[in-house]
Amino acid sequence: MLNIGVLNIQGDVSEHGEMLKKAFVASGISGNVIYVKDRKDLEDVVGIIIPGGESTTISRLLKSTGLFEEIRRRALDGSLGVMGTCAGTIIISKNTGDPRVTPMGIIDIDIKRNAYGRQYSSFQVMLDIKGLDSPFPAVFIRAPVIERVYSDVEIMAKYNDDIVFVRKGNIFALTFHPELTDDYRIHKMFIEGVGGISTGKE
Repeated sequence: MLNIGVLNIQGDVSEHGEMLKKAFVASGISGNVIYVKDRKDLEDVVGIIIPGGESTTISRLLKSTGLFEEIRRRALDGSLGVMGTCAGTIIISKNTGDPRVTPMGIIDIDIKRNAYGRQYSSFQVMLDIKGLDSPFPAVFIRAPVIERVYSDVEIMAKYNDDIVFVRKGNIFALTFHPELTDDYRIHKMFIEGVGGISTGKE
């Protein structure tokens, strides 16, 4: 049984949970969705989604619960996959683009916040994504962009010339909201990616 967590602090928590449930069915993998509020909730989880929201608030609450260091430690030692969406991507990056947000530094990318400005605060486009056989309906809401990637980070998708989805092993960073569509394929990709991770518990 595969346990995937959704950080239950802020953002589209239930929407990510529903997409994971659909993706479990589609992948044929038996799994549970765990809503993570503290370190104990993280113990049996092999992957976690950090949703969008307000990055300074999420960062502060991650630290106060002890989840920041635990997620970072396990992501770096390979025992936890992480998918950040929008603000979640800012938090897991190497350079957050905001001195108020401490970078988790689990994927070597630099971020530019609110890259599209107020005029384009919310929009949807069809994205070509590496590994998917047809375009994905990507919803952008006050989205950042990934300004720079380092080392062996793989670029999965661009919007125009902007990098909007990257991956390094089981660490996924998206600047859009895959949970706000009916398309579960990115969640399925994440589930399949972390499927080989073991927590070391029965």
